[in-house]
Amino acid sequence: MLTIARSPLRVSFFGGGTDYPAYFREFPGAVLGSSINKYIYIVTLPMVGYAETRFRVTYRMVETVDRIEDIKHNAIRATLQDCGYDEPLNIAIISDLPGNSGLGSSSAFTVGFVRLIEHLSGRKITKYDLMRKAVRIEHDLLQENVGIQDQTHAAFGGLSLYTFQGDDFAIQPIRMKTENRDALNESLCLVYTGLQRSASQTLDEQVRRTAEGKIRTELRHLVDLCREGLRILENDDAERLLADFGRLLSEGWETKRKLSSAITTPRVDEIYEVGMKLGAYGGKLCGAGGGGFFMFLAPPECQKRLAEAFGPQNFVKIETEDEGARIVTR
Repeated sequence: MLTIARSPLRVSFFGGGTDYPAYFREFPGAVLGSSINKYIYIVTLPMVGYAETRFRVTYRMVETVDRIEDIKHNAIRATLQDCGYDEPLNIAIISDLPGNSGLGSSSAFTVGFVRLIEHLSGRKITKYDLMRKAVRIEHDLLQENVGIQDQTHAAFGGLSLYTFQGDDFAIQPIRMKTENRDALNESLCLVYTGLQRSASQTLDEQVRRTAEGKIRTELRHLVDLCREGLRILENDDAERLLADFGRLLSEGWETKRKLSSAITTPRVDEIYEVGMKLGAYGGKLCGAGGGGFFMFLAPPECQKRLAEAFGPQNFVKIETEDEGARIVTR
């Protein structure tokens, strides 16, 4: 029987960098962001009895192996081992947008695959345990240099404020009026920089500076922006929301640029400057830095100009979504 898990990518508006254990083990961390209507799909079929191998995994390469420990895809191997699932599987991975592009795709995949294996095992996992299990696989088993916001957004879905300190975790959904949500969704878009990078490698300098206490002021400011962003999203004036939220996005981007020398590039700076000249309310680079997608909050007429300036193939309209990772076909 064909089974498909769908897991959302995410955009982080404020607070990225404070979701790393090196910071929130000592200071309060917070992230304001949302899952978006772009997804990773994980398709599985049981392997037929006459197949030559027990596992077939198709992504940018094809693996055909008999033993789980021989699977090269780290997240698939670790999840199957951690869940104790050893039934023969044919697994294929497809995505709406390219990986390593600042939208949390690696963790969205891990969350989606855990969700799928728990479903195939006949277990109904909660969103909280789904997030915790994905974090444990990436942090403890794979030793990935990533935060915890990506797994949280993919597991819970929706636009929320997440706070972290020590072992404490809290989620605060945004109390948005419908016209505020619609205005935000109408204005959200992405521009692809054409640069892909590994978040784990890009973050080495930032995580080291966090542990050394050299960017506490900047990270504390990003937490403060989460509270200010929450206040703006929950106000009663949709027109004012876009201008104020866009201004805050740009303020956060200026702060994020100071976290490490790997955050921005001349190409990224050029995209931001062009976007603002074309009439965007504000913008910031998504994810760890160094490439991927640049997010703008922009009126519809500006979005047309962005598509013309950077090419329609590099322009992506997005909206927030509310569901998180789920099984869509079984």
